[in-house]
Amino acid sequence: MEDEIEDRVLHQTYVSFVKILSRFTSSTFLDAPVSYLWKMVRLYFLRSEVVVITLAIVIFLMYLQSIELWSRTMLSRLSQAMNPMSAVQRMKLMEGSDADKQSWELKGTLSAAYAIKGRRMHMEDRFIINENVNNTGISLFAIFDGHGGEFAANYAKDHLIQNLYNKIVELNAFKEGKISDISREIIEEYAPKEENVERKTSFKKSVSTADDTSKKEITDPELLAQLSKARPIITREVRTTTKPVKNINIPLSSYIDKGKINYGKLLTDEVLAADRLLVEAAKKSLNVAGTTALIAIMENNHLIVANVGDSRGVMCDSRGNAIPVSFDHKPQQVREQKRIEAAGGYIAYNGVWRVAGILATSRAMGDYPLKDKKFVIADPDILTFNLNDHKPMFLVLASDGLWDTFTNEEAVKFIKERLDEPDYGAKSLTLQAYYRGSVDNITVLVINFLNTNITIAGVQ
Repeated sequence: MEDEIEDRVLHQTYVSFVKILSRFTSSTFLDAPVSYLWKMVRLYFLRSEVVVITLAIVIFLMYLQSIELWSRTMLSRLSQAMNPMSAVQRMKLMEGSDADKQSWELKGTLSAAYAIKGRRMHMEDRFIINENVNNTGISLFAIFDGHGGEFAANYAKDHLIQNLYNKIVELNAFKEGKISDISREIIEEYAPKEENVERKTSFKKSVSTADDTSKKEITDPELLAQLSKARPIITREVRTTTKPVKNINIPLSSYIDKGKINYGKLLTDEVLAADRLLVEAAKKSLNVAGTTALIAIMENNHLIVANVGDSRGVMCDSRGNAIPVSFDHKPQQVREQKRIEAAGGYIAYNGVWRVAGILATSRAMGDYPLKDKKFVIADPDILTFNLNDHKPMFLVLASDGLWDTFTNEEAVKFIKERLDEPDYGAKSLTLQAYYRGSVDNITVLVINFLNTNITIAGVQ
């Protein structure tokens, strides 16, 4: 009897244990809360009226976002309409001064540039587009990235580019036999000086002075008139000196090699000459500013690029490959470091590698305290390309504000997808560099070789 009772107790205990175990294996302790939440969702949130109201709110918010720009424009127009200022006054107020501007843009026939001040207090970048220098068929493009102020970039833009422009015109006339070295000397002697406000519009065919060379007749008076009408060099920021530094008068014939203009030598000579004048002017005005210089000249099927500093150019060939047309001058490069140390200088890391712990580029125009010690030089690297070998789609020239956030390959890929934009993607690339976090001024210049009716550098 006792055995039966024990058996029954064991059996009941076993059955109870199995029932409890089965409950744990078939469900979890979260089933009850999850079930309750799902029940609440079905009861309150998935009701038809709740779903309709939620969708209506989402659509309304999207609508408000889409009309934000439009509403801002309308409010601006309304405020102008209620403002008693004249239309001219309103226009002047909208334009503002150059210091207040945030962006600059220029569109040529087959090139475009876009620049923004970005996160910097001042805009120190400058750019040049000239697709046909004085109807010679030669194109001239340039990027100047100033540092330590605008003085050096302005000086290079005004002086260096003007001198290159004049020399290109003179060399083409010399090559075609329209002008001689002697005639050029006469032009320079009697040309209006920088301090003159009015420019002469014509030259006499001959000039009578005591010097025998001045008795030579100047040919092609129309050419001389064009040269005399050239844009005057701006010197308002430079103090006059009693002993100004003058450019060395180099014969035009030294730039002609087998009937062709040696643009590499021309660019080197003009950059160094402009730098000498810039340093002298900077010393007189105690201005320590400097600037990079990236200059591209295109004639027929040849591209010549001169680079001083860390602005950079890259070309996209017919297969979409990125072809560098310049290389940055950085203090940590072996050849640059050796040169700086040989001159008694040093490089130090201060966020980036810098010359004497100051300048992040090892070559520049200006920067006279470092230039005097030859820690920084202005000697340009010259690269020459035959465009028929590459059949490029486009060329990008830009200040280092772009290259801080883009590689050559990334920039080429980005522009390649946007060549159909009105500015060939220059604006989009500039703004994208800003959105990626570039803290510098950003300037992008794009030269498009595709879909044009005008042949430039031998490429359609």
